[in-house]
Amino acid sequence: MLCAEPRHSPRASPWPATGTPNWRTPVELLDAAADLTSRKEFRGHVTAGAVLTDPTGRVLHIKHRALNRWLLPGGHLEPDDTSLLAAAQRELTEETGIPVSVVILAGHRPLHIDAHHIPANPTKGEPDHRHFDFRFLFRTSADVVELQAEEVTAAAWHHADTIENETLRTRILDALR
Repeated sequence: MLCAEPRHSPRASPWPATGTPNWRTPVELLDAAADLTSRKEFRGHVTAGAVLTDPTGRVLHIKHRALNRWLLPGGHLEPDDTSLLAAAQRELTEETGIPVSVVILAGHRPLHIDAHHIPANPTKGEPDHRHFDFRFLFRTSADVVELQAEEVTAAAWHHADTIENETLRTRILDALR
């Protein structure tokens, strides 16, 4: 099966165990005055992702350069982003070159929210940390235009039933019906 996030067991809770010093839930982090929109908040921060489907029910995946894994398009919030949805749309366009004008939003609420571990990246000076990824569903008949070479090495359409995370797979398949 295809992994749509770095490392996540579909049977495990997406939220870390309470009381673990470095892995806290978003609510615990907010209670501790964390800025979850800052990529420098290494206890955990919010990211935005795009689940882009084509008319045949396939989902677009990108091969992430730093993680060397197939993932959904998405990434960190930028200061100019007005919402998580706007961040997901921006990331989709940046990573794939697919313009917003040929993408149809399938709902204003996230299809899926996932918490997953990101390994340390000494090149960027980043320790192990956690992403709280808000994923939005989009549809298109367009194909990838130009990959963002700094972050993406390849793109491919995969059938939704190959997604490893059971909750995400089920929600995508239900939305495609």
